[in-house]
Amino acid sequence: MDIKHVEGKNRGNIILYALSTCVWCKKTKRLLNDLGVDYSYIDVDLLQGEEQEKIRQEVTRWNPSCSFPTLVINSEKCIVGYKENEIKEVLG
Repeated sequence: MDIKHVEGKNRGNIILYALSTCVWCKKTKRLLNDLGVDYSYIDVDLLQGEEQEKIRQEVTRWNPSCSFPTLVINSEKCIVGYKENEIKEVLG
């Protein structure tokens, strides 16, 4: 599975489920980079077959509509969509 990791300040276990072509997903990645936090991300649309299905099920557990971006923090909090202020509040 192609999980990318970005080094930064440890703010917990942060994973971003994204689409490679999604403008809001790109903005979320840029925001996380600007905040300088350590995070991992998966471009779900670049996965194939069973891998993609497994990740989609994981996303659906947090976000029943399975929309992107879906940001999961410490397996506790989920932020759906590009919500700059909420992301800054939680991770800034």
